[in-house]
Amino acid sequence: MTRIAVDAMGSDNYPSPDVEGAVAAAREYGVEIILTGDASKIQPLLDGNDAGSLPIRVIHAPEMLTMKDKGEDLVMKARHKDAQNSMAVGYDLVKNGEADAFVTAGNTGAAMVTALFRLGRIKGVDRPALAPPFPTANGFCIILDIGANPDCKPENLLQFGIMGSVYAERVRGVKNPRVGLISNGEEAGKGSELVKAAYPLLESANLHFIGNVEGKEIFNGYADVAVTDGFTGNVLLKSTEAVAKLLIEKIRESIKGGGPLAMLGGALIRPAMGKVRKMLDPAEEGAAPLLGVNGLVFIGHGRSDAVAMKNAIRVAKEAAESKVLDAMKSAIEESLKK
Repeated sequence: MTRIAVDAMGSDNYPSPDVEGAVAAAREYGVEIILTGDASKIQPLLDGNDAGSLPIRVIHAPEMLTMKDKGEDLVMKARHKDAQNSMAVGYDLVKNGEADAFVTAGNTGAAMVTALFRLGRIKGVDRPALAPPFPTANGFCIILDIGANPDCKPENLLQFGIMGSVYAERVRGVKNPRVGLISNGEEAGKGSELVKAAYPLLESANLHFIGNVEGKEIFNGYADVAVTDGFTGNVLLKSTEAVAKLLIEKIRESIKGGGPLAMLGGALIRPAMGKVRKMLDPAEEGAAPLLGVNGLVFIGHGRSDAVAMKNAIRVAKEAAESKVLDAMKSAIEESLKK
């Protein structure tokens, strides 16, 4: 049975969404759940959700990392051998082979720093990258990085391309994923100095590299994986989320203010709108993988609810069962031989 460690103290409204999502995942996906966090707060929720017969156990971690933890204070809490915060305890379970993956909705920066200190990097990877799937016209596109590395070198983008391609194939089930380089034009000479320098590295790698892709091409489904620096990726992520929310709200407002016929039309398209809303809802994926660390790590949004946490655990389970980490290590090792 796949074992998933879950940070019960990660979300903004911890521990309720974290625990309730974990209980739902244990019931629906047949996974073993290991909750890390304050047992005195976790156990009553487990009891209230009738989780006694489920494969769920709690490892007490009396401390937690928050948005206030920064600089040297964060580093000390992340690297201390006997750290007792819920993230560190969860990562140690993965490192020691007691869990197959770790899921948290906690502070992204703290999650990344703690992962680097406790799990380390895959050999040949300089910087890990966050890689969520973006909805497109014909499926999804893995985009990395979306915020972990605002400043990148060309070699980083090459590593992102390799890791994203392996993840898309193993976890998302895409055969021979098309890898694109995000730029402001399709031609090879377009883009920033970073993009221009990264292009030949990706072109000569053992990838299905399709060249530069603009934003419109990503959403039209031209690429299965798109690589960029974390600054650009984060702007793209937040802009996409905001536009999706705006469109849904404006359609709803237009229907409500359009009179009886518009209200009737709204009732008729409600099922279709529900499907669109579901496709655009980040909770459907739950968390983004942190690719490049020596372990499976999935980081969700602080606003995650129980549904998002349940789905994050599902994605972590799929990644663990696909042996994606081993495949990624092999692909990076092969690239180092060139």
